[in-house]
Amino acid sequence: MLATFLTGLGSGASLIVAIGAQNAFVLRQGLRRSHVLPIVVICVLSDAVLIAAGVAGIGVLVKQAPLALEIVRWAGFAFLLGYAVFAARRALRPESLQTAGAVAGSLAAAIATCLAITWLNPHVYLDTVLLLGSLSASHGDPGRWVFGLGAATASLLWFSLLGFGARLAAPVFAKPVAWRVLDAGIAVLMVVLAVLLVV
Repeated sequence: MLATFLTGLGSGASLIVAIGAQNAFVLRQGLRRSHVLPIVVICVLSDAVLIAAGVAGIGVLVKQAPLALEIVRWAGFAFLLGYAVFAARRALRPESLQTAGAVAGSLAAAIATCLAITWLNPHVYLDTVLLLGSLSASHGDPGRWVFGLGAATASLLWFSLLGFGARLAAPVFAKPVAWRVLDAGIAVLMVVLAVLLVV
């Protein structure tokens, strides 16, 4: 069972660590030290729910609902483009990390953005529900649930490291130019992800 858990851990990490909208948002919140705990909790719990759905076999049902996937795909496209615009605007008016403990933005706005980035992103469903769900099926019962637990653990470790570990880079982001580079990179990434969704 340990080997199955480690396989799930490795598989989950290989998908979760890849740069994307969710990781970029968590990194930015971590750098700003803004509502990091609720954001990390939302990401971890969302992944756990989606991985559990995939392990339970929901992936098969999702494949049979192409219209639902199409709606989510275009909603994700619109959201990612909108987020790119906001990131580009921030890049034009960069901030600095002057107060180490400052909390920027409301909790409600941070939660809403995190939920949208997570649940309106079709790649999240492909990675967690379909791909991890399919990989878990090869381990039978109860191995598939151990595999899923390993994948969910990878999510917990990664988002905790990304959110709370980002503060180590805070001295670099005391300079406005660093924020400008980060936000410009995020804007480009969001546009690329949006285009990839519909191409």
